[in-house]
Amino acid sequence: MPPVSAAMITNDAVVFGMLAAILGTVLWTAARPDGFWKKFYSYVPALLLCYLLPSLLNTLGIIDGAASSLYPMARDYLLPSSLVLLCVAIDFKAIVRLGPKAIIMFLTGTVGVMLGALVSFEAMRVIHPETVAGDTWRGMTTVAGSWIGGGANQAAMREVFDVDATMFGQFVAVDVLVGNLWTAVLLFLASRARVFDRWTGADLTALNRLRDSIEQYQAQHARIPTLADIMVILAIGLGATGLSHFLSELLVGWITSLPAEWRLQDYSLTSGFFWIVVIATTIGLLLSFTKARTFEGAGASRIGSVMLYVLVATIGMQMDLSALVDRPWLFLLGLIWIAFHGGLMILMAKLIRAPLFMMAVGSQANIGAAASAPVVASAFHPALAPVGVLLAVLGYALGTYGAYITGISLRAIAGG
Repeated sequence: MPPVSAAMITNDAVVFGMLAAILGTVLWTAARPDGFWKKFYSYVPALLLCYLLPSLLNTLGIIDGAASSLYPMARDYLLPSSLVLLCVAIDFKAIVRLGPKAIIMFLTGTVGVMLGALVSFEAMRVIHPETVAGDTWRGMTTVAGSWIGGGANQAAMREVFDVDATMFGQFVAVDVLVGNLWTAVLLFLASRARVFDRWTGADLTALNRLRDSIEQYQAQHARIPTLADIMVILAIGLGATGLSHFLSELLVGWITSLPAEWRLQDYSLTSGFFWIVVIATTIGLLLSFTKARTFEGAGASRIGSVMLYVLVATIGMQMDLSALVDRPWLFLLGLIWIAFHGGLMILMAKLIRAPLFMMAVGSQANIGAAASAPVVASAFHPALAPVGVLLAVLGYALGTYGAYITGISLRAIAGG
């Protein structure tokens, strides 16, 4: 039986309707050509509101994001489908021409998480020693796993460093709240990309070429979609998602059946979600070289964006600001940690003259993994979402190793 929730509304059908109403209201007001809403959205990005308003419903106890099955649904069904539909229109050669800066920013984000763990641990030793006393370092390893890779890597660190259930729950709260606050910051910055890019002196030629090529293709092939067009688009997205689930089950089953000495001890390789994302993205990229790409003219990426916005709302409903009450000093630890990560990202962006897009997506590919990296990427342009997921897949591969090194380092400075 599902856990009993104290929320006012526990029926997922009702909650889903509320989320749809929020998304519809925000996007309708954001589309107003003038007046109050035009000015309002020049300061507050619409995507940020789609993320934060559901979090307020969760914080106020109106809904219970943790008990709802809507996020797992959006993550497992809508995210892969949206990735396929957004990839269909992509110019893969243009992605390659983005150059090494995206990888450099991603790896800087990984180093920022690893070093940030040590910096925040030592800072809390000075500010509030009790926070990092005892085995706190063990709990931090699970956040490192999540912030470099994802949930599978987080679970791996819990097993490797034997983190007890209470501490694990506390650091899951730190992971979710601080990570989601950082996502909100990145979505806010996305609307001010021009100011940031002028400050860094970023060369936007390759990025603009990618965006322009997608927009030109959309304009050249645009048509009023028929019912058949929409059904075929859904068939492509949902069909590829079903195939991704099927193949991921086979792969995970095969990997787990291998003798232990034959397989890498990387928990992400036995994560079904990891393979679902990889396979769905691969299918979408392969379809971009076929006639399936012509369905972009009928709105393939728009339907993919609808799915992505629903995912945004369900991610937002996971955030509970009241979690600060339990162990507030742990959240200060998390804030120092994420601030170091963000500061290092900004410094590197300035040094290599990287655009805000690469800084934000490189960061979120670490902190939020495949579930939210395309969300941040699409805040710049829907066509750029695949860049986010490609980097996030790299995070899954590095997550267990980077978090393990971080754990060993934390144990050394903690004297554990």
